[in-house]
Amino acid sequence: MLAIPFPDIDPAIFTIELGGLSFSLRWYALAYIAGLVLGWRYVTWLVRRPQLWRGAPPMTPEQTEELLTWMVAGVILGGRLGFVLFYQPEYFLQHPWQILQLWNGGMSFHGGFLGVVAGVIGFCRARGLPLASVGDCVAMAAPIGLLFGRVANFINGELWGRVTDVPWAVIFPTGGGAPRHPSQLYEAALEGALLFALMWWLGTRRGWLRRPGAMIGVFLLGYGCARAFVELFRQPDAYFQTPDNPMGYALRLGAEGGLTMGQLLSLPMIAAGAAVLALAWRRAGAGRAGGGAA
Repeated sequence: MLAIPFPDIDPAIFTIELGGLSFSLRWYALAYIAGLVLGWRYVTWLVRRPQLWRGAPPMTPEQTEELLTWMVAGVILGGRLGFVLFYQPEYFLQHPWQILQLWNGGMSFHGGFLGVVAGVIGFCRARGLPLASVGDCVAMAAPIGLLFGRVANFINGELWGRVTDVPWAVIFPTGGGAPRHPSQLYEAALEGALLFALMWWLGTRRGWLRRPGAMIGVFLLGYGCARAFVELFRQPDAYFQTPDNPMGYALRLGAEGGLTMGQLLSLPMIAAGAAVLALAWRRAGAGRAGGGAA
């Protein structure tokens, strides 16, 4: 059986020893930093191009810096609390002091997403800015963070896929010696690169930023579908996998079928994305989107 050995990449970029204490910069932390900073610069680029918008851009380039602060808080708090509540509530109820130990891992995208939503709503209300258009900016930038985050998951050798015999299978150090789907890279390609390219084309070339809320709908629908699909290849969450539930379904549907937690959490995103997109299209009116934008 063909399989690719896991590349020898240290999860820590570098480590500094000071007075008996170790401080490391890890690829995972760098991915969060890079995703947030590049996303911020992309949003700034968008609001500096009034031709992309119907009327004036939703905020000034200076206000995007404040938005970044709200985003950082939303990602960290929402991502951690989402992991605690969605995946291991009983464990953290017994070990509450570990909730704050972010360095030990455990972040949920869906929790981070809800945290970002709360942050954007708070920012817009505090500054009196149009929620739908500011949300479109954030949605346009979100795939950048997803791309970096999933690549970091691969480097860390975590969240690997199910056992497989495909030629590109990877033997992860913690994967029990079996060849597995590199599902982190599938997600990086679909949720990150492909979704970013699609949204860039729709927003900057097809004029969809002139329909407030449309890019929010595209992101919700696109991410939800991509995540639900890749869940078919991801190793099931250990918290749900049992001898009588080898697929790790969080919701059983009959004797053989079911939905993983990732699929279960993605379904509301798919439904909300379709609804938001339809609402944005209806509000803008037929024929108002215009042609391409420079």
